[in-house]
Amino acid sequence: MRQQTIIGLDIGTSNIKTVVAKYGRNEAKPQIIGASSTPSFGLRRGIVVDMDEVISRISKSLGEVERTSGIPIEKAFISIGGAHILSQPSQGVIAVSRADGEISQEDVLRAINAAKAINLAQNHEIIHTLPLGFTVDGEDKIKDPKGMHGVRLEAEVLLIEATTPYLKNFIKCIHRAGIDIEELILAPLASSKAVLSARQKELGVVLLDMGGGTTGLCVFEEGRLLHTKVLPIGGGHITNDIAIGLRISIDTAEKLKREFGSALPEEISKKEEIKLAKIDPSEEEAVSRRHVAEIIEARLEEIFSMANRELRAIGREKLLPAGVVLAGGGAKMPGIIDLAKQHLKLPAQIGFPQDLRGIIDRVDDPSFACTVGLALWGKESQELSRGVLSGLDFFSFKGVSGKIKRIFKSFLP
Repeated sequence: MRQQTIIGLDIGTSNIKTVVAKYGRNEAKPQIIGASSTPSFGLRRGIVVDMDEVISRISKSLGEVERTSGIPIEKAFISIGGAHILSQPSQGVIAVSRADGEISQEDVLRAINAAKAINLAQNHEIIHTLPLGFTVDGEDKIKDPKGMHGVRLEAEVLLIEATTPYLKNFIKCIHRAGIDIEELILAPLASSKAVLSARQKELGVVLLDMGGGTTGLCVFEEGRLLHTKVLPIGGGHITNDIAIGLRISIDTAEKLKREFGSALPEEISKKEEIKLAKIDPSEEEAVSRRHVAEIIEARLEEIFSMANRELRAIGREKLLPAGVVLAGGGAKMPGIIDLAKQHLKLPAQIGFPQDLRGIIDRVDDPSFACTVGLALWGKESQELSRGVLSGLDFFSFKGVSGKIKRIFKSFLP
């Protein structure tokens, strides 16, 4: 294998993060040679509301990382989020084609395609088809049936869909910023690549990727993805709550959250006050730090309550031995681990990108989980393409298909 350079571009509601990763010959761990993080504008809950702002911010982030890495960026693996994204399980059944009953790669792909043949909601497109397992003549939970013998093959998949108009706007912004899309990958799926171990996925784990406008959720068990959901609440909602509750500006509220925030108000003295003049010279008042923590706690409790409802819906409430792993910028809130344990009744920990080389101090942060995960996904995807699906990897099927890419490009000027 020649040396590869892979770009991960995470376009979030609050920040746009870019990573440049290099893989040498036979190297599994990426070397990070460039990383940038710039404020994001023009997105609300992962949906484009101002195209010019989004294009400008993508260009700014890419310009910064090009200067630091010395690598010109023309294409990237790109995250997609937003509460408009839905998932649903589906099944497809086929008869094995060969006379001797041996299941071929073509049979596997036919079964997967049969599972995709469903009636989608109006204005929806499939962005991921994730095989969960196969059943051969009634024997279920088979990971890779290729080479086995049988008459009837059934594929169980998880289809992840996005609303077409939102998807078109998002892709148009990327292309107008001068970038070709290698793949679009659901943000929490990318984060899971960077922060979850194979053991955690086998035991059973839920990832909460806490961004600025949304919180992505992924549940894994027995090494496969069971469920995913994008919750319409993120760290930006906490900032808004503080601004409204204390009648201060958004910028001051954000600084207050970052410098003095906590998820555990009971651990803060009622007498402890914060002089706002330290943050904003135009402010003269002092506020109770405990009151700030109460505002933060209330919104985080809502996020954990929504996550718990998703776990209850799939029968995994309190039943994931590897617990909950928190990633994204929102995971850095002091006290959030204890609060997650209290409300989800599971072990909890912060997820950091693993097994990296290079300028790891720049990306050794839960907020870079998605961006690093995109670079990891990219390498795996390229290897899969070269091998033409040599062995099924259940989390590396192409995101937006070539057909859909061509459709979207037709909308560009």
